[in-house]
Amino acid sequence: MTDQRAVREALRTQHIETPSWAYGNSGTRFKVFAQEGVPRDAYEKIDDAAVVHRYTGVAPTVALHIPWDRVTDYGDLARHARERGIGIGAINPNVFQEDEYRLGSVCNPDPAVRRKALDHLLECVDIMDVTGSADLSLWFADGTNYPGQDSIADRQERLSEALRAVYDRLGDGQRMLVEYKLFEPAFYTMDVPDWGTSYAHCVDLGPRAKVLVDTGHHAPGTNIEFIVAFLLARSRLGGFHFNSRFYADDDLMVGAADPYQLFRIMVEIVLGGGLEPAAGVAFMLDQCHNIEPKIPALIRSVLNVQEATAKALLVDAAALRGFQREGDVLSANAVLTDAFATDVRPLLAELREDMGLDPDPIAAYRRSGHFERIRAERADGAAAGWGA
Repeated sequence: MTDQRAVREALRTQHIETPSWAYGNSGTRFKVFAQEGVPRDAYEKIDDAAVVHRYTGVAPTVALHIPWDRVTDYGDLARHARERGIGIGAINPNVFQEDEYRLGSVCNPDPAVRRKALDHLLECVDIMDVTGSADLSLWFADGTNYPGQDSIADRQERLSEALRAVYDRLGDGQRMLVEYKLFEPAFYTMDVPDWGTSYAHCVDLGPRAKVLVDTGHHAPGTNIEFIVAFLLARSRLGGFHFNSRFYADDDLMVGAADPYQLFRIMVEIVLGGGLEPAAGVAFMLDQCHNIEPKIPALIRSVLNVQEATAKALLVDAAALRGFQREGDVLSANAVLTDAFATDVRPLLAELREDMGLDPDPIAAYRRSGHFERIRAERADGAAAGWGA
């Protein structure tokens, strides 16, 4: 039997970070869709992130993307966040949207381009210093489209050199999270294509370099929970970019395509001690809400992660281990499926009431009239979106 009080306490202390870019306009390769009430700058993105935290109680930080969220005074931006009841989370450099990066950023054959990319990465560590951020979240679009386009080995050496320079610049309490992606925008090779490549570079760098798992960045059928268990056991799981996918990097609301996969991932997190603060696993969303309203979509994603976590916490670990030792395949599997089939919504509703929150965050948001207010207040000016 699982301890209900322990389940509630673990859920109460869970933190799920929202991304600033999810509050802006986004779309596909074909069209960026405009919505009303979208933030016009980084300050208004923080305002919206604070609203998500207000209704969920477990989203106390917002990640920034630089230069999309560039401001003249990052200390002031951090103060603004604190005044709204949240903090600045991971800093995400952008080394993929400028013309110079056509052949890559830190892996580019041109040393001048590599220097520009590295300078930006180091600038983002400076921003971490000012905002109090602990995590530098690195994703590189670097790769090649054709065999022979560039030396695969040389590009790995360039990557290692840049990562080392950034790692050595990190301050006390700061760490580097290295994300990977199977393909896109490069289609022949990606310079960080999988968790093994990221893991190898992190091991080379040192203990403050961790792997960041984006749940949409894998080949179809990849067993992500295996990756999670492996990295967690070796203290190299830095965190997640949670989203959902049907085909590739769809960036849909987490749990939308395969809630059972999300549950299985969270089971490995729970069983491996990944919910403990000492494990240092960051739960972050990385999503693009193209057709759905931004704030309710992020609230829904936070709730989906909470539900998967609650079900994972209900797994009877002692019974599971016993059946595993006995080789009782069906009973061991039933322990998981029984937990997954449990309706945890009443438990979470009671927990929210205990925390002084509305038991139905989305309904509470809709009743608040917040969207009507921001739609009127933000009618003028340019809405934030990809690249802004």
